[in-house]
Amino acid sequence: MREVTPKKIREMKGREKITMITAYDYPSALLADKAGIDIVFVGDSLGMVVYGDENTLNVTMEQMVFHTRAVAKAVKRALVLADMPFSSYEVSIEEGVRNAVRLIQAGADAVKIEGGADYEKLVKKLVRMGIPVMGHTGLTPQRYLRLGGYRIMGETEEEIEEILRDAKALERAGAFAVVLEFTLADVAKLVTEEVSIPTIGIGSGPWVDGQVLVWHDVLGIYENSPPFAKRYANLNGVILKALQDYNREVKTGEFPSGEHYWEYQDKEEFNRKARNVLERINL
Repeated sequence: MREVTPKKIREMKGREKITMITAYDYPSALLADKAGIDIVFVGDSLGMVVYGDENTLNVTMEQMVFHTRAVAKAVKRALVLADMPFSSYEVSIEEGVRNAVRLIQAGADAVKIEGGADYEKLVKKLVRMGIPVMGHTGLTPQRYLRLGGYRIMGETEEEIEEILRDAKALERAGAFAVVLEFTLADVAKLVTEEVSIPTIGIGSGPWVDGQVLVWHDVLGIYENSPPFAKRYANLNGVILKALQDYNREVKTGEFPSGEHYWEYQDKEEFNRKARNVLERINL
C-alpha cells in the first residue's frame, strides 16, 4: 500500500493543505511522486492535453486504463487517483461499478466521479465494495454542454445550492474528498466549512483544503493556459529551443561530435575486417 491513503487525505482537512496534480505517463508520475505531491491524478483532461481533443467527452475507458497502469507503476508514495470518463458510469450503477473495478485493477488507489447528488447511490455502492471515491462538483467538464460552456459557477442561489447539495450528498455517500472546479471562492469557502471531507479546488480560491492543477499548465507546456492556472516553469520555450538546436546541429553536421560516437582506433584492423565481410557477401 502506498503511504498516502484516502484515510490520510481525510485526516489532512484543516491540518495540512493537500497537493494534487495530473500525470498521464510513467516519467511524469515519477517526478510528481518524487516532488512529494500528495495525489497523482490520472485525469480525463488527457483527452485535451495529450490527445488534442477540444473537450473530455471522447476519452474512453481503454485510454484511462492504459494511462492509469503507466502512472501506477511509477508512484510509490502518493495516492493514485483515476478519473471515470464520460459515459463510463452514467448509464447504470452496474456499469459504473464494472468500470471503477477496471481502474482499481489497473493500479489506481481511488476513482473520481464528476457529479454529486445524482450519483450518491453509485458512490455509496463503490465505497461499500472497498473502492474509495472522490467526488467533483462546481464546473463539471463532462457536462459543459448543459452548463453552457466552461464558465465560473456559483453566481446564483440555485448554483450555490446545487454545489452545496452535491458536496453534502458525496459526504453522506462516503466519498473521502470532493473537487470544486472553477467555483467562486466565497462559495468554495462555504462548502469547505459545511462538509467534513476535504475540498480540492481548481480555480476556486484559497479557502479550500487543497489544490489541483494540470501538469501541462504548471510546467508551461502549451502557450495558453486556463486563467486560474499558475505557470511554475516555461518548458514550452525550453523544449522548443532544445529541438531547434538539435535540428540545426544535425543539419550543419555539428552533431554528433566526437564524444557522442565510437570508432575503431586501429583503422587497418577495421579495413581488414571490412574487406573480409565484403568478400563473403559478394560471393
